[in-house]
This record gives sequence, C-alpha cells and structure tokens, in this order.
Amino acid sequence: MVIAGSVKDIYSATESNQSVPRPTTEKLECIVGHGIKDDKFAGKDLERTVMIVGQKAYDMAEEESIRLEAGSLGENILLDFDPHDFIYGTQFRIGDVLLEITEDCTMCKHLTQFDAALPKLLLHHRGRYCKILKGGTIIPGQTVTLP
Repeated sequence: MVIAGSVKDIYSATESNQSVPRPTTEKLECIVGHGIKDDKFAGKDLERTVMIVGQKAYDMAEEESIRLEAGSLGENILLDFDPHDFIYGTQFRIGDVLLEITEDCTMCKHLTQFDAALPKLLLHHRGRYCKILKGGTIIPGQTVTLP
C-alpha cells in the first residue's frame, strides 16, 4: 500500500445549499451507481460523481494574490497532494471508498468571479473527476492510498 496523502476537507452542494464556495460537510456517503448522497450532482454523470482538488491549486492562486476560500473550486474532496500527478485510471482508496480518476475538470466561467486570470492559471490543476468503484464514507483527515 502506497500513501498518496490525506483528505484535508470535504464539501457537498445540495439542492437547498448550492453556495460557492461549496458547503463543508461532516461526511461524504459515496454510493456506487449513484454518487454522493444528497449531492446535487448525484445520479447524473456517474463518471464525474466526485471532484477532487489538490491544495496546490489554492497555493498557486495565493502566489498570484488571488485569495480563495477552500471549496471555491467546486471540489467534493480537498487533498493535501496534487491529483494531477496521477494518470487517468488511477485508483485511490479512502477508508472503504475506492475512487478512480476519469477526467480533468473543465475550466468553467464561474472561476472568473474570483479573478479573470484564474481559469488560465489553474488550467492543469483545477481538479479531477472520479467515479465511485466501491462505496462507503469519507471524512476529513483520512489517509488516501493507492490500492
């Protein structure tokens, strides 16, 4: 088992609370074939049910004097390592949950509300989408391993 890092914090936007930054939550209940329980994106595109972002994205913004609150990039999971260091198909185990990287998150226009330069700055570090291969619960502080 190789340790990749750990979960810094977790977020989930619900139908009733879709604020930006995304609201923090105590736990993410990951369900195979559905997504994150109560998340507004659950049950839609199963290849993109969980978004992971590395702290590096926030550090890069900070270096350019762009101050972002965690959760502003739309992530479900903020990691203490850069998921862009891993290729598509890489699997991460977080507790009982098994996630697989499927694609990069696109640069959506909502990032310009923070700074017009942000989409270009974070082009290759915004975040990655994952699908859920094995369900379970994710909480902050858990170790992320490569199975």
